[in-house]
Amino acid sequence: MATSPNGTLTPIDEALVFLKNRMQTVTASEAVPLLSALNRVLCQSVTAPLAVPGYDNSAMDGYAVDSRDLAAGQFEFPVSQRIPAGSVGQSLISGTMARIFTGAPMPPGADAVIMQENCRREGDRVFVEVGVQAGENVRKAGADVQEGALLFAAGHRLRGPDIGMLASVGIAQIQVRRPLRVALLTTGNELVRPGQALQAGQIYNSNFYTVSALLQSLGHEVIDCGIVEDTLSATEEALHKASVNADCIISSGGVSVGEEDHVRNALERSGELSFWKLAIKPGKPFAFGQVDGTPFFGLPGNPVSAFVNFVLIVRPCLERLMGVTETLQVPWKLAADFALKESGIRQEYLRVRCVLHEHKGLVLQLAGNQSSGVLSSVSASDGLAIIPPKTVVQTGDLLRFLPLSEIVGQV
Repeated sequence: MATSPNGTLTPIDEALVFLKNRMQTVTASEAVPLLSALNRVLCQSVTAPLAVPGYDNSAMDGYAVDSRDLAAGQFEFPVSQRIPAGSVGQSLISGTMARIFTGAPMPPGADAVIMQENCRREGDRVFVEVGVQAGENVRKAGADVQEGALLFAAGHRLRGPDIGMLASVGIAQIQVRRPLRVALLTTGNELVRPGQALQAGQIYNSNFYTVSALLQSLGHEVIDCGIVEDTLSATEEALHKASVNADCIISSGGVSVGEEDHVRNALERSGELSFWKLAIKPGKPFAFGQVDGTPFFGLPGNPVSAFVNFVLIVRPCLERLMGVTETLQVPWKLAADFALKESGIRQEYLRVRCVLHEHKGLVLQLAGNQSSGVLSSVSASDGLAIIPPKTVVQTGDLLRFLPLSEIVGQV
């Protein structure tokens, strides 16, 4: 799959289908302590070894009672026992109540709890001021989780609440896929690392730090392959070296058609190039292929283009490599608080902020300069607004919106 001779660009949806179909899930796994499992991907389904709660218990501080006594007209009861959480009471003596606290097991013979606010206590006797139905203010055994129930299917990425759910059924460690080993390299003679003095014509290598941070937020291991000089031989050597220990390779820069853009040529000479132009803005130059059997993703050098390509294209492919089954990029629909003339033939992704307008509610506003070289507009944004090709945007139009929380891997 490549750009056709007449220059037709590849739509992003078509590209994603093509790419995902070529991702082979990494099968290696490891057992990790539960507190180390956040954002990791399950390699097998997990079922509950026990029920939660494991016994009927009180949902309130109050008095456990046999509701049939109240139905028979009894509203004054002696207190026969006291049951705090962590203790087990005796069978309820007929015609009495048990003082009980939230989470404590219901004593045999009691089927309801009367809130303490609905009772008046005088010494060892309680006067009930309202009626109660069987099961009221009682958490039944298994109401949260049934023993043997499916908690999470294989391919689920564990979030904070999921960790708590696993803990609630007593699971102390969990089998997850090992992190992907991602070789990350950047090309460009003009690039230097932060901390070094800039010489004339040089810029700091922000793309490495952006992509590395995004990879780490997804739980992947980053292999730093450094900055590659702008020569075909150096690019070929770097790609081959990166493929040795990595599950995939990501580069930024060098995927366009300039004389100093060597990634595309290196990939065609020493690997396999599948396509390299997409119908999106920013982010048209994009390379995908294989280097010695290792998947390769070539991001553009412009920082916004590199970010957009990573979150929209590379991240879903990495999720497929990890065996993740959930759909992660779910657009919202919010009104535009701006107007734009007709877009071009590529689908555009605008950096926007969510703003609570006094009269319009939550709206989208442009987050500064939309040039592909202006990284500050990404930092100032809350996400990406999607503008289809040949579309005029009027103020108030509903736009599809991808919040950063959906596309950068934060949980």
